[in-house]
Amino acid sequence: MELMSKIKNLPLAGLKAHQEMIPIGREIELFNTDLSEVKPLHAGVTALFYPNMNQETMLILILRNTSPGVHSGQMGFPGGRIEARDKNLEQTALRETYEEIGVLPSNIEIVRKLTKTYIPPSNFWVHPYLAFAKSTPKFRRQESEVKELVPVKLDDFLNDKNVVVETLSTSYGEYIDVPAFSLNNKIVWGATAMMLNEVKSLFKEVL
Repeated sequence: MELMSKIKNLPLAGLKAHQEMIPIGREIELFNTDLSEVKPLHAGVTALFYPNMNQETMLILILRNTSPGVHSGQMGFPGGRIEARDKNLEQTALRETYEEIGVLPSNIEIVRKLTKTYIPPSNFWVHPYLAFAKSTPKFRRQESEVKELVPVKLDDFLNDKNVVVETLSTSYGEYIDVPAFSLNNKIVWGATAMMLNEVKSLFKEVL
């Protein structure tokens, strides 16, 4: 994808992009968290764009299954925690993307690493990678982890009208106003929205 070559060497918006979508209460918790003491785990995720059958540029997101975990039923990127067999976090992101949505690593080109994000409720450093599929993927949903695959058109993702404020109950409090993306009638908030906002800032630079 030509856009990706333009994006590859742009400066990252980093914390500035994250702060625009950070839930109320998270900044306070981050400020009060001594990361050297809590020893976060590490995970790799993929912000994967691809051409659909009509050659439209799409972004794939997932809706996670309901589970006892803190991210139960939330929207996110394909990805997960690093395992001993992974050489690095990029390989983690590719492996987990294949496991969760069925896209082979050989069909994915990593464009660049994005700014990592700490998630206090699950105590993870999440390392996102911007990537694109070289051809239209044949998706396969991992039923144990993924409730739904959510393909989003690039134009919808970049439309500022789809940035909203949603009242949600979170680990930080009940009924608080949270900045979010409204995409395909799904609300994307928290760490995923923070990372998505950095991706959006890169595309806005080249479009």
